[in-house]
Amino acid sequence: MSQNDRAQALLTRHRERIRSHTGRPLREPAVPPAEEPLTPEQHDYLLGEAKDLYWNDLEWENVTEEERMEGGPVPELTFPGVLAFTRGLLLTEVPSDSPVGPSPRPEVVEDFLAFLAGRVVDLEAAAGGEVGEEGDRSALELRMTRGLLDRVLMIYHGIPTEDVGTLDDG
Repeated sequence: MSQNDRAQALLTRHRERIRSHTGRPLREPAVPPAEEPLTPEQHDYLLGEAKDLYWNDLEWENVTEEERMEGGPVPELTFPGVLAFTRGLLLTEVPSDSPVGPSPRPEVVEDFLAFLAGRVVDLEAAAGGEVGEEGDRSALELRMTRGLLDRVLMIYHGIPTEDVGTLDDG
């Protein structure tokens, strides 16, 4: 099975786990069609920004260990930039005095989810194969990235955190 296939299977498992926690089907983002489709360059730029925020938030946490708690890192505290950017990519309403209307881009969030699932697959291999400090770091990054993947899925499908409760590290 290719890395891409493993990542898609992992994404499907995470969606199913969230669906079973809520007890209802996951809905697709309720976004109006964009006035203009993204060019490939615009899509790549927005996806690159999401990835950059992930790497920056992750590195900041690795350097500062600021958001580590007894139960482990909390995605909302560890990845505030990523989660805010994700919400912005799915924004469907803006204030009435806004000079521009909303321009939701769920396709970018879907591709970012694929990136995060790929990272989890890579980190699972690294955490299982490395020992010592590198193995510990990979295991921590795996836990943080899994939590982020779940939170981005919840935002994407419009599920409030309180509807899911605590998700295990599946």
